[in-house]
Amino acid sequence: MLREIFDPLFSLLGGMLLTIHGWGAPWWLAIAMLTVVVRGVLFPLTFRQVKSMRRMQELKPELDEIRRRHKDDPQRQQQEMMKLYGERNINPLGGCLPALVQLPIFLVLYYTIKEFEHLESFRTGGLLWFGDLTAHDPYFVLPVAYTLTLMAAQEITIRNTNPQQKQLMRALPVVFGVVLARFPAGLFIYYITSNLISVLQNLLIYRLHPPAAPEPAQAPSQTPSAGRRRKKRRAKSKKGGR
Repeated sequence: MLREIFDPLFSLLGGMLLTIHGWGAPWWLAIAMLTVVVRGVLFPLTFRQVKSMRRMQELKPELDEIRRRHKDDPQRQQQEMMKLYGERNINPLGGCLPALVQLPIFLVLYYTIKEFEHLESFRTGGLLWFGDLTAHDPYFVLPVAYTLTLMAAQEITIRNTNPQQKQLMRALPVVFGVVLARFPAGLFIYYITSNLISVLQNLLIYRLHPPAAPEPAQAPSQTPSAGRRRKKRRAKSKKGGR
């Protein structure tokens, strides 16, 4: 059923992979080059995702204050948070869209690799120890590389998140690496390349659009009464000196 639903995307990615391989690129390099093309097309969504995540991080102090003020009234708390999102023109779900878009691409690429299993050149189109792109990495180097590159890509975007969320985000790549460990090596070529592109894109986005610096706290102004009291103390000290 999924194969029928995503048939147009399957035909597109499969055709692009065959075209790149036809230019002379080995299959593993063709998958990496296809990943660059896909991530280039998705860059506007990735930019919006990183920008949305950063703006959410900048709102954290105000969101924490709303939670503190309305901790006993969840409904009012939710209303105030949505009001704040509206005032700042932020979509709290904006960071999820690229991940949802990449899920069908992952499924389509998985079926593409399965479809190409009958090609001897594809089965032997790997590199070094992962010669068979349709089989899992026998030494599990690719799953480890996938986990580390995913953690590196995430580390850039979770700098200002709360500690609990950081722990969760750092644990997820390990879980994904274990779950996907026996997937075909060709899929890991796609995901490792995609993660490396994410690292470069996140660094570029954060360098070109750094987060807004917090406003310096202003020193409290002195009230007239405080000034008069200081003058009285100075006058008394002068009299005492005399």
